[in-house]
Amino acid sequence: MTELRDFYDVAVVGAGPAGLAAANVCARAGLATVLFDEQPAPGGQIYRSVSTTPVKRDTILGADYWAGAAQAQKFLASGAQYVPGATVWNLTREREIGVSIAGSARLLTVERVILTTGALERPFPIAGWTLPGVMTAGAGQILLKSSGLIPDGRTVIAGCGPLLWLIAWQYLNAGARIDAILEAAKGDGGAAWRHAATFATSPYFIKGLRLMLAVRRRVRVVANVVELRAEGRDRVEAVAYRTMRGTEQRLPVDNLFLHQGVVPNVNLAMAAGIEHRWDDAQLCFAPMLDADGGTAISGIAIAGDGAGIAGAEAAQARGMLAGLAAVRALRPDAPVLAETEAVRGRLARFTRGRAFLDAYYKPAPQFRRPARDTLVCRCEEVTAGQIIDTVALGCTGPNQMKAFLRCGMGPCQGRECGLTVTELIAQARGVGPQEVGYYRLRPPVKPITLGELASLPKNETALRSVARG
Repeated sequence: MTELRDFYDVAVVGAGPAGLAAANVCARAGLATVLFDEQPAPGGQIYRSVSTTPVKRDTILGADYWAGAAQAQKFLASGAQYVPGATVWNLTREREIGVSIAGSARLLTVERVILTTGALERPFPIAGWTLPGVMTAGAGQILLKSSGLIPDGRTVIAGCGPLLWLIAWQYLNAGARIDAILEAAKGDGGAAWRHAATFATSPYFIKGLRLMLAVRRRVRVVANVVELRAEGRDRVEAVAYRTMRGTEQRLPVDNLFLHQGVVPNVNLAMAAGIEHRWDDAQLCFAPMLDADGGTAISGIAIAGDGAGIAGAEAAQARGMLAGLAAVRALRPDAPVLAETEAVRGRLARFTRGRAFLDAYYKPAPQFRRPARDTLVCRCEEVTAGQIIDTVALGCTGPNQMKAFLRCGMGPCQGRECGLTVTELIAQARGVGPQEVGYYRLRPPVKPITLGELASLPKNETALRSVARG
């Protein structure tokens, strides 16, 4: 059983680029620091399994992935306590953390909390998306990184966003067969060019261009797809699509990977009461933060893609800034604070041109708000038509919708359907997503057992005993 101290200055939640950087900074400054993460090894989603992956050839996953190994090693040598296999299921305004480790729940109160819970793939509800053989591109990338698995048979990747091209490139490097890429039409492609000059000076311009050209040389790419449907009985057998100027076409498939960008993982932050507002550029709810990732709740900060999507390098810089803010509050004479301005410059460099990517890869409305017969809430098997019809009965928002349809009440706690439900309700009501709002999230924000809850201490003496492990 993991032994926890009686007291920590800083708790970091999530071991991706931001979490590793934040914990490293705090520990180097001499703060008692603990990092909780669900995975068995550090890296988060971007650097998942970087220390344990069976994929050893660096040409398969690329140099950007392997840069995470150095970050993980720095963190492990920093003196921060690392607690893998830990599910953080609650956070209060008083900075009390509910965490389950090895089947036992703990409560821990700290001086500062830094949430680095990262991003989730945006829901991509099309007809047939629940068929076996259909999964997200991110899930496919996890299988490659963690287990060295690649798809067998006829494979199609569909959607939009930088990850779509990255996973295609990595699969090709690993020897996978990709029959086609169906590039979805964007919702705001024309607006992107207002930001093209700035993007051309960003670190991602040449890198992204080379990646796309490398994929296009080896894979058939169908552009401007406006309709998409997975077909099959017991599993996916074909993907049907239509472009702006064409008739419907079909491709036989054994594997269909879907992707239309990533959005902040907001569940734990929202459960803590942190204010979020609708971001029109990234089409999601994002937390309200100061320049260092601080929130309106004293002692709680957010860093990384959970603060807004910007990529691994920006996430690392945001993690460092949140860590430095914690150091400034608790140990204002620490030498590490001299790094602050350099980190701000790094963040500015790696967020340059982000407006171009947000506009260029903005998902089209028909792929965010599906047709009536399409399942939206997979956990409770609720369709888009049921949601729209319930709005007509007078239901005004996602929380009322729970009472009617149980939307968002399944094991995923709205992660798979939340944004889609909000946008469908907003469209049906003729208002913006901000007015509709998001699910009201309550603990536990991740599924835990009654046995874990029963293991919580019942009095102060038991609480001190649990804290000592």
